[in-house]
Amino acid sequence: MRREAIAPIALGVLLLVGWAITAGSGSALLPTPSAVGARLLLDLVTPAFWMRLAITVVEALGGVLIGTAVALPLAVLIHRSRWAAAAVNPFLGATQAIPAIALAPLLVLWIGYGLGPVVLLCALIVFFPILIAAVVGLRHVDGDVIDAARMDGAHGPGLLWHIELPMALPSILGGLRNGVSLSVTGAIVGEMVMGGDGLGTVLTVQRNNVDTAGMIATIIWLALLASAAFIAVLVAERRSRIVASLNPRTERS
Repeated sequence: MRREAIAPIALGVLLLVGWAITAGSGSALLPTPSAVGARLLLDLVTPAFWMRLAITVVEALGGVLIGTAVALPLAVLIHRSRWAAAAVNPFLGATQAIPAIALAPLLVLWIGYGLGPVVLLCALIVFFPILIAAVVGLRHVDGDVIDAARMDGAHGPGLLWHIELPMALPSILGGLRNGVSLSVTGAIVGEMVMGGDGLGTVLTVQRNNVDTAGMIATIIWLALLASAAFIAVLVAERRSRIVASLNPRTERS
């Protein structure tokens, strides 16, 4: 086996052993790995758990779709218009410095509780990584490729759709890769603040009941969910880089 495979397995085993030793030393608030494993198995056969997981997925996915739908057109506008870039650029850093999660109480006052505010919070969290990645990707498209495309008659929307966006896609997907992981966090925190029926509410109930085994099991499910979304976008990103490298216009330049 390669070192890249052995190292994480060895670290995982060491962490599990340390966890088991610590939990077996009499810590009342740290469940044993076997107790957490039992809760994970129980979740697998509990229909209510899958319903709550599905709600969290809908919240996170809805936020990703809305955030992306707003970020990409704005990125194109910033890329194409010097006035738009000059107007927006000074505010991008400031808005990123504001934790989107801190907006949750305001969203409660403005919109209320439930699914809508949670989705909106996820969208706000996803918006900035995708916007910045898209702007960077569009700005770094090879100028020679653009010139060659214009000589072939590509202009305006055609140039954007067939040349610029495909070549900027790896960068855009890189921003989306970070955004989808953050959207899961946004869904959980949003539910804890604004209410809901997903896993964030489950965590709140488990916390109030001091159910540490249940909390760790739920956190593991959330980590698996975020990891699955991260890997899916990563695979798409790698494929897009291969496609971009095989672009005949790129080779011609």
